[in-house]
Amino acid sequence: MSNAVKTALLLGALSALFLFLGEALGGSQGLVLGFVFAVGTNFFSYWFSDKMVLRMYNAQEVDETSAPQYYTMVRELAQQAGLPMPRVYLINEDAPNAFATGRNPQHAAVAATTGIIRVLTARELRGVMAHELAHVKHRDILISTISATMAGAISALANFAMLFGGRDSEGRPGNPIAGLLMMLLAPMAAMLIQMAISRSREFEADRLGAEISGEPQALASALDKIHRFAQGIPLEAAERHPETAQMMIMNPLSGGGLRGLFSTHPSTEERVARLMAMAAGAGGSRR
Repeated sequence: MSNAVKTALLLGALSALFLFLGEALGGSQGLVLGFVFAVGTNFFSYWFSDKMVLRMYNAQEVDETSAPQYYTMVRELAQQAGLPMPRVYLINEDAPNAFATGRNPQHAAVAATTGIIRVLTARELRGVMAHELAHVKHRDILISTISATMAGAISALANFAMLFGGRDSEGRPGNPIAGLLMMLLAPMAAMLIQMAISRSREFEADRLGAEISGEPQALASALDKIHRFAQGIPLEAAERHPETAQMMIMNPLSGGGLRGLFSTHPSTEERVARLMAMAAGAGGSRR
């Protein structure tokens, strides 16, 4: 299935959730408002969601002067991948992580935390940034950025419904128990939709990222190291905006409760095993 089709299905499913919430909030009038809200959010997500996500993480754009090694590394990898040079950002956070965003390769950005730059070797960091550029090349970034924005909007709307109550089709106050269920189930449905596309994307980005960097073993080492470090260092912005977690190379959320159950990332062990098998295969083909 092409990413264009996946994006259309994602937007359709999330828009349907807006309609459901709108009707629950205000009956037939709420349904119309939900439709308007869905259209407006889709438009905003396509054009501006990347800027919003970067702002959520207080990401600062860097260049050859302010971060020469990091910037040059991204430029070299982009050239190897046959991609336009993305905008490059740093996030002042100790938790090691990275993500890519933007609506297409011509309007892409990559961001890494200061923590990931400190804990990884140069080879490992190359693997991580190659992974993020693989998302750009596959045009995953539009899907992940839009889904993060819309899932956040659905969660906010569900909380609004719970606080202020809903209306039935005749305008009477809704059932408070139904409102509570809606507050819980609507964000969960948004998470399930994200999961449907996120896990397979990570495996494919690992594979292509290893090809771009030429060192699958270095990316495997990076993933293992990020996993171990990230467990003890919270990424505060991700905790405040959990809908953005699926954009990261590694799940940044504390693993308790539903957050652990509905992880948008495959297991680190399986990702590392696939990369090591890829490295072994490459070694065998050279002999």
